[in-house]
Amino acid sequence: MVEYKFTAQKLNGQSITGTLSAITTREGKEKIQKLADKNQVKIVSVEKKSTFLYKAQKGTDKPIRGEQKAFNKKEVEDAITRLGYKVISVNKKLLDFQPKPPVADIVTFVKISAELLQQKLAYSEILTLLINDTQNLTLKNTLKEINNELKKGADSQATFLKYQDVFGKFTAYMLGLASKSGNMTEIYLATAKFLERNQEFRKNMRSALITPMVTVFVLFLAVLFYVGYIFPETAKLFVRFGIELPPMTAFTLKISDFLMDNPYLVAALVIIPPVALWQFSKTDRGKYLIDKYILKLPVMGSLIHKTIIEVFCRVFYTLYSGSAESIEPIRIAAEASGNRYFEDRIKNVAIPLMIKKGTGITDAFEASGVFTETALSRFHSGEETGTIKNTALQLANYYETETVYKLKNLIELIQVGIAMFIMVVMILLTLVSAETATVRPKTPGTASSTVVAQDNVV
Repeated sequence: MVEYKFTAQKLNGQSITGTLSAITTREGKEKIQKLADKNQVKIVSVEKKSTFLYKAQKGTDKPIRGEQKAFNKKEVEDAITRLGYKVISVNKKLLDFQPKPPVADIVTFVKISAELLQQKLAYSEILTLLINDTQNLTLKNTLKEINNELKKGADSQATFLKYQDVFGKFTAYMLGLASKSGNMTEIYLATAKFLERNQEFRKNMRSALITPMVTVFVLFLAVLFYVGYIFPETAKLFVRFGIELPPMTAFTLKISDFLMDNPYLVAALVIIPPVALWQFSKTDRGKYLIDKYILKLPVMGSLIHKTIIEVFCRVFYTLYSGSAESIEPIRIAAEASGNRYFEDRIKNVAIPLMIKKGTGITDAFEASGVFTETALSRFHSGEETGTIKNTALQLANYYETETVYKLKNLIELIQVGIAMFIMVVMILLTLVSAETATVRPKTPGTASSTVVAQDNVV
């Protein structure tokens, strides 16, 4: 998030200042301009919060160095002076880039916070402890700023949402909500569980899909190099002497000739589709369609679908407090699912039915078309008995157990399949090489040899 401080002037000459946050610089400037147009004020200056490097000294002590975020240099100088230090230098940091901390560090922060909250430790003390122990610089600085803002009485939800680029949108929302709710410990525990499951699922998905895809891609490049460069060097020797090539060798040589004659076409076919798909996946429409059709993949689609429902149910369980206040928990749980198609169907089908027509949760979920029969059956039972909150937790635990077991088996199956595929490719290459090795020139006195001899004489 980018934070801005703006100074504006009213029609009567009075100056006013304000701050706002935005995800991007462009969005921040647009927000400020809309605010100015709405209130009929003239923007005098806009300052972006940046990082400043300072050097200060107290009395005869050794000078200290540090960094501080502020809107301008004067703010840093004033803050240092108020602490009784003499300002030696304050300069704006040239490369103000902080990489997002690893997910593991975020999980550790939330999990330790949850455990300390269970021990009835004050949240300000928890933040102080974690600030001192956190190794990642980005996370450490973020926790410092959050702690300072909370001590000043800032709204916890707004404070955490300012740093959603560090924590992630869902995590920032949940941690901000926890401070305002009456069940802070429970929300932190649920968020930690969600992050752990999400991290574990992504790790398993990488094992199940990314590693095999990389293996197959590298194998493809190796085969391409062999067929396009190494193999022709041998096979074309026989062609020069007019020796008839065996079927597999001749076919492989034709492929090789095509690859060598059309290098740009081959490169385009190899590079353009993945790049185009990657670019398409970054658009809103692309994310929606990919998330929609990924649920229809054989075997893998079912596991992803059940994991999404598990996440939805776990978040819904944490936030749900009664049928009178079910809309907001459903919306947040849909956003936490991580699937754009699932989220869209909940927000644009299920929730409108509940608000406009008073449809029950089960019927609204069924109309969305993104819940399994098992999930709908359990929600229906929970709605009838008034235990829908506990039903959501039971369903989440059930799908967690099922998906963990099945994903483990699927990974093993994919690994066996990749090994078999590599073996088949290597066997085919071996057969082609072996067939090429059996090629022999025809014996002297044959028609072809005579023709070759006559050609040589001529």
